[in-house]
Amino acid sequence: MSVSRIANVLNKAAETPELAAVKTQQPMSSEPTSPKPAEQDHQVLPFRPRGSSRMAARRVDIGHGGPAEPRGQADDLSRYERVRDPPDDFRHRMLANLAAIAFTIALMAVGIWLVISIAGLRTTQDCILMGRRDCAPISAPHF
Repeated sequence: MSVSRIANVLNKAAETPELAAVKTQQPMSSEPTSPKPAEQDHQVLPFRPRGSSRMAARRVDIGHGGPAEPRGQADDLSRYERVRDPPDDFRHRMLANLAAIAFTIALMAVGIWLVISIAGLRTTQDCILMGRRDCAPISAPHF
């Protein structure tokens, strides 16, 4: 859809009483005349660089043909350096790993026991709900 067709549709919509309150937004342009329709989609906007005003004053715009000034010395990078961490305590790490493994094995054992217990209770409950009387396991003493 071309820009002129969109403008015509919006102008017609503004004439209808239902859409009279709708406001259209016009594109911002720094030039007093609007660009040609073919150039409207391809505008280059000038942005100023981030940084101090001192650096912006030293900047030379591209295309003006002025000689570029050399940059100053690089900032000191010592403020970004960190003190090295002390070496790892491998014995403490191994003990922590063993404790984690023991806890995981214990948790798995409790989970397996819980699953087996719930399965046994479910079979007993199903037996009772069917009306049978011989549902409870009878343990015989071993001789």
